[in-house]
Amino acid sequence: MYKLLRTLAMLVAVSMRTVSAETTCVTEKANGCVTFNVGSGTGCQWMCNYCAEQLGTPNYYFPDGVCTYQYPDGCVGNPVAGKEYTCCAN
Repeated sequence: MYKLLRTLAMLVAVSMRTVSAETTCVTEKANGCVTFNVGSGTGCQWMCNYCAEQLGTPNYYFPDGVCTYQYPDGCVGNPVAGKEYTCCAN
């Protein structure tokens, strides 16, 4: 049973990575900022994690304010599919 649950967990993790990779298109990475497009179903939590990973820091912001950190909910906002977004390191 443990092996089955472990295998299912791994499949879910892999499929989530695949969806995320398909919903993002990096258009530019320069001057401490990364600019990208997102697909439908991509939320701010994913965008914030992506920015932290791409910028190499948890200290970043979205100049247009599309996503913000709100305690206790975390990263929240309403991104629009197909729109270009930028996040920059502080």
